[in-house]
Amino acid sequence: MQSAPRPRRTALAAALCAAAALGATACGPLVDDAAPAGPFPGLTGSQIVDKAFAATRTAKSLAVDVDTRGPVEPLKAYLSLDTRGRCTGTMTLGAIGTAELLKTDDKNVYLRFDEAFLREQVKEDGPEAQDAVVKEAGGRWVKSSMDDPDSEGMLELCDLKELLDGFEPGASGIVRGAETTVGGQKALALTEPGDDGETNTVYVATEGTPYVLKIVTKGGEEPGTITFSQYGKPVVAKAPAAKDVLDVG
Repeated sequence: MQSAPRPRRTALAAALCAAAALGATACGPLVDDAAPAGPFPGLTGSQIVDKAFAATRTAKSLAVDVDTRGPVEPLKAYLSLDTRGRCTGTMTLGAIGTAELLKTDDKNVYLRFDEAFLREQVKEDGPEAQDAVVKEAGGRWVKSSMDDPDSEGMLELCDLKELLDGFEPGASGIVRGAETTVGGQKALALTEPGDDGETNTVYVATEGTPYVLKIVTKGGEEPGTITFSQYGKPVVAKAPAAKDVLDVG
C-alpha cells in the first residue's frame, strides 16, 4: 500500500452543509417570527436559534451523529471530538464501507477500514490486488497526518471548531414549533422554510445551556439528521499499539 485509501468527499461535504443550513440567512419566504410565551420567553424563533448557535460554539467537546442522504452516497457517522484535536468514531459511506477514525491530537491520525472499504479503493485492479490489500491492511490502523490529502476527506467532521463555525447568526423567518424531547432532554423545535419544499428544523435544549441538540433537513437534495450530544464529556483517543499500525511508507 502506498497510501491510505481515499474516500469520496461528496457525502462529507453534504453533511457539513446540512449542519450549517440553519445558520445561514434564510432563503425562503418570511413567516410569522413573533415572540410568544413558553421556553425562552420574549425571544423570537430567530433569536432563539442565534442563542443556541452561540452556546454551541462554546462547547469544548461533544458527540455528533450524522445520517444524511446526499446525491452520490449516504453518510452515517458517529464521532466524539473536542477542541484539543482529539476525535474518535466511525464513518460509513453508503455501500463503500466503514472506516474507524482515531485522531489523538492536531497532527496524528489513524484510520482503520473494513474489508468492503479496502476492496472498493482498489476494485479496478482486480481480485488479486484486492486480496493483497485486505491481507496487508485488514484489521490494522493506517497512520496518517492532517496534512495528508488522502486523509482530508475523512477528517472534515473531526474539526470541532470548523464544524461549529459553520453556524452563522442572522437567519430570519424561523418559526417556533412544539416542545419535545431529544435524547431524554427537553427541547424546542424551530423551523426555517426554504426553497423547493426544503425545511430545516433545529431542536434547542430548553433546560440548562441552550445547546443545539438536533438538526433535521427534509426535502431538497441532501435530507438528513445531525444529532449533537455528550457536551463537555471527555474524548478518549489513545494511539494504538505499534504492532497494530501499518507503515504505509
